[in-house]
Amino acid sequence: MGAILILVGLALVLAERMHLPLGRLPGDFSHEGKNVRVYFPLSTSLLLSGVVTLILYLLSRFRR
Repeated sequence: MGAILILVGLALVLAERMHLPLGRLPGDFSHEGKNVRVYFPLSTSLLLSGVVTLILYLLSRFRR
């Protein structure tokens, strides 16, 4: 599990260096108040969920 988290972290760093807009997509909400900042990456979460679901589906199809 730790290795997976490290790989995901490295992928996010590489995505930022390649100027992919993960975390800055339309539909990612942020609100800044006087003493608080709230950020909710809804679009990024949905996109990553779809990609992971597709990868897991393809892996399960090839295992049969």
